[in-house]
Amino acid sequence: MRMYDIITAKKRGEELSDEQIEFVIDAYTKGEIPDYQISALMMAIYFKGMTDKETATMTMAMAKSGDTIDLSEFGTLTVDKHSTGGVGDKTTLVIAPIAASLGCKVAKMSGRGLGHTGGTVDKLESFTGYKTSMDAEEFFECVRRCGMAVIGQSGNLAPADKKLYALRDVTATVDSIPLITASVMSKKLAAGSHSIVLDVKYGSGGFMKTPEDAERLACGMVEIGKRCGRSISALITCMDIPLGLAIGNSLEVKEALAVLSGGGPEDLKTVCIALATEMVMHSLGMGAAEAEAAVREAISSGKALSKFKEWIGAQGGSADYVSDTSLFPEAKFTHEVKSPKDGYVYSMNAEEIGIASVMLGAGRVTKDDSIDHSAGIILAKKTGDYTRCGDTIAVLYTNNEKKLADAEAAILAAIRFSDKRPELPALIYKTVR
Repeated sequence: MRMYDIITAKKRGEELSDEQIEFVIDAYTKGEIPDYQISALMMAIYFKGMTDKETATMTMAMAKSGDTIDLSEFGTLTVDKHSTGGVGDKTTLVIAPIAASLGCKVAKMSGRGLGHTGGTVDKLESFTGYKTSMDAEEFFECVRRCGMAVIGQSGNLAPADKKLYALRDVTATVDSIPLITASVMSKKLAAGSHSIVLDVKYGSGGFMKTPEDAERLACGMVEIGKRCGRSISALITCMDIPLGLAIGNSLEVKEALAVLSGGGPEDLKTVCIALATEMVMHSLGMGAAEAEAAVREAISSGKALSKFKEWIGAQGGSADYVSDTSLFPEAKFTHEVKSPKDGYVYSMNAEEIGIASVMLGAGRVTKDDSIDHSAGIILAKKTGDYTRCGDTIAVLYTNNEKKLADAEAAILAAIRFSDKRPELPALIYKTVR
């Protein structure tokens, strides 16, 4: 089989066979196909697309290119959740213990933050001693004992995706829906859960900028999941505005704990309840109304918060922080960003606000950068809120005082003010099942 012929076929818009796709993924993972030929194929796919069958075959080949996790001992109770990334998105910290407290099995691998988006693993490392890496037996035992475990992604989980993504990143082929679908779903399938719930973001802080593009991506991923034997659904949610008020690792953990305690920002609660409801529906076979009622009861009764504390302790973290959030280290410097005028906050560029949080030390630009877990932003005003000149619109936290001025400038540049109150977009645009 010649790579030249495969490139030519896709360049002409022809459907590739299973054998051709499997050959490409296997040979490239082994280093037997040069980057320049894979680059040519990725560009041909970018322009000519892929059928659902092609995308499913590519996804499965990528999923099988390295380690896979066998969760069959838990039957159909296993459920995973994936977000396409955003600003202030701490939903895993809320929904995983809710689901586990109701009997679901959440055996999850999560990523670190890069660029303007935060990472669940970084947030969990706000707990002193929390183990984000465990051997297989430790991982399984944690799931058996407390119904959940969340660790960092395995170094050899879907290695084909790792290689392909690095190449797509520098060849302008990242924003191809079939390639995004195969990238996300290959990792989810390799992680082994029977059910998958997706949170597909759109807007200024999301990868997809319009709800229509987000819907196309969501439909593609749900179709692939079905073809690969998974129970799957996707929520399409708005990320034009940061989710919740907290942006930054320990700040977001505290906000997640507030939601589990029955409080917290309404937008964050809404998305978390919707995602947790989907997880329970898939895993436990409940109808929508029954599942939502169970989710709400898990919060109001304190079961979900107790599960959170049990989970943190089971993975070696300082569970006392759950009961007393003042134990989290505090940033040395705080600064209030003041509104420059009277008026409504008409819009916020969530990506730019996420970048401001990175400036303060809450994120990383390269994978080798260190994280300041106490750094970040607490928003005092969001889109639709009225503010007077001199009102506080955000509070900045950092251990590097020199970063405050640049971060403040970035936040003010990201916010538009108006005399008119804006019409707010629906937080949940659509559910794809």
